[in-house]
Amino acid sequence: MKKEHNHNSLKSCIVMLRAVLPNLSNAERRVAEYILENSSNIIQLPITELADRAGVAEATIFRLCKRLGYRGYQALKIALAADLVTPIKSIHEDVENGDDMLTIASKVFESSIHSFRETIKLLDREALEKAAEAIAKARRVEFYGAAGSGVVALDCYHKFSRTGINCIALTDSHLQIMSASLLTERDAVVGISHTGSSKDIVESLQMAKETGATVICITSFMKSPITKVADICLFASARETRFRNEAFASRLVTLAIMDSLLVGVSLRRQNEALKSIEKTRRAIALKRY
Repeated sequence: MKKEHNHNSLKSCIVMLRAVLPNLSNAERRVAEYILENSSNIIQLPITELADRAGVAEATIFRLCKRLGYRGYQALKIALAADLVTPIKSIHEDVENGDDMLTIASKVFESSIHSFRETIKLLDREALEKAAEAIAKARRVEFYGAAGSGVVALDCYHKFSRTGINCIALTDSHLQIMSASLLTERDAVVGISHTGSSKDIVESLQMAKETGATVICITSFMKSPITKVADICLFASARETRFRNEAFASRLVTLAIMDSLLVGVSLRRQNEALKSIEKTRRAIALKRY
């Protein structure tokens, strides 16, 4: 337990609360929402007072702490205090009427930068290592996504294929589950879903898991259905603004996670990767004037 707490203390308590929020019980959600809305006041608040204000039993608060990986309420408060030492400025604040394009661009950029920084706090070293190792050793790698996540899957195919990885991106649910059924224990699948609740993606990953393939998921929600079928889970953080929902912001962060895996995988198979990159460069050169 101590090791788990030390690990989670490096993460943002606020980010983790947002990540698990959709999957909490009603009582746990009331506690989480109260903490998020009153984070600066929680540090001095006894557990009895928090329970009273959130309208829950003290046991509910303990359950929430355990869900987040903390030993108890005091450990959660310590992690929350660390978040508040350097409070997040509202630089990702929504655009306003009258903002010029440079101001809009600045706010959008800062929002993305914030998401990148928060995601670094969520990423797990061991999970990243395992994901890179699984992709590097796989006979075949398949990337599954739909809608915005489908675009990310296609980007993954474009990048990883250039390094000599035998891979494909599938965005059609029927093709995904058909292809998944033909995989083996020598293969790997990466399922990309912001909500982690896309039924088609989860079903395809479940099929891949039944064949023995290594299943990797990237999502923004820690307790979502996709995490139940994945062998390796990677989490992205993103916040919503008026014209830019969470899914849009998480797409950029997910691309960064996959770029990181691309570099890690390439280092593990350096000679083959460099040869493949050179071959594809020469091939693409023929397409230019």
